[in-house]
Amino acid sequence: MASSEHEHPKKALGWAARDTSGVLSPFKFSRRETGEKDVTFKVLFCGICHSDLHMVKNEWGVSTYPLVPGHEIVGKVTEVGSKVQKFKVGDKVGVGCLVGSCKSCDSCANDLENYCPKSVQTYGAKYLDGTTTYGGYSDIMVANEDFVIRIPDNLPLDGAAPLLCAGITTYSPMRYFGLDKPGMHVGVVGLGGLGHVAVKFAKALGVKVTVISTSPNKKDEAIKHLGADSFLVSRDQDQMQAAMGTLDGIIDTVSAAHPLPPLISLLKVNGKLVMVGAPEKPLELPVFSLLMGRKIVAGSNIGGIKETQEMIDLAAKHNITADIEVIPIDYLNTAMERLAKGDVRYRFVIDIGNTLKSAT
Repeated sequence: MASSEHEHPKKALGWAARDTSGVLSPFKFSRRETGEKDVTFKVLFCGICHSDLHMVKNEWGVSTYPLVPGHEIVGKVTEVGSKVQKFKVGDKVGVGCLVGSCKSCDSCANDLENYCPKSVQTYGAKYLDGTTTYGGYSDIMVANEDFVIRIPDNLPLDGAAPLLCAGITTYSPMRYFGLDKPGMHVGVVGLGGLGHVAVKFAKALGVKVTVISTSPNKKDEAIKHLGADSFLVSRDQDQMQAAMGTLDGIIDTVSAAHPLPPLISLLKVNGKLVMVGAPEKPLELPVFSLLMGRKIVAGSNIGGIKETQEMIDLAAKHNITADIEVIPIDYLNTAMERLAKGDVRYRFVIDIGNTLKSAT
């Protein structure tokens, strides 16, 4: 980047955590000038992901402060660099969990920037020029066009925002592990931010869906509201016993410690249990139950940019959005407290455009 471009950085206003207390407050900072391959957009909405909660409190041990979270960012383009080809001013766009990668490894060559060893996270990471990345709890965003997603016109921006993380996190493993064939039977563990969109995508792909939850009171929600075909209470031995060997695959979205053997027993021969939640402590894996059915336990982490665009386009085709509670920015700390208790259906989205006062 030319040195002259650093002389006129863009003034930005966001909300940041300053320490492990996780309390967020207004924070003024600079975004880089729009480079020749950059897209600058006014942030209108940003989803709150469970990982934001872990990061503001440094629960994964990788946070640096001040930390501006947010990787479910949507808005409208205000400026494009001279060499940008995919976007123009006025376009509806989004940025998910990634803003950079090496562009030269095998993963990058296969549109799997999410598995690039040098991938750059949207916030709390070091960008290619050595600066710290700041996320979407802010009024403007600047990103290389290769990491910007086009949001189709018929998708509402607020409901589309969480798809940039929760949507791709559940869509990608369904595609990769072949759990997207009509007539297949897939389980979804946990009916939270990830789980509820997993149900919607699975149904859009023509798959039969069973929601597996510890909460019996979520049954109506799963079946009547989200369109799941059946519901299993994971603590109910009789229900679990009756469903043994019936599922082609399971998408496990739970981030808390939980036993895997009951889930593995639900799988058919050659069944796949795919973990997309990230529990803080290691889970026990009983190998014997895997041997007795050639079963697989796998992991999956978001998706590449090409696949994220494919997921958003499918969402537009089937009118899939996240179920959200839109909040003003000054409600942010209360929302974080509620998220920690699981008190949200199913994703908080910050109305940045109307409630974050501009820095200029």
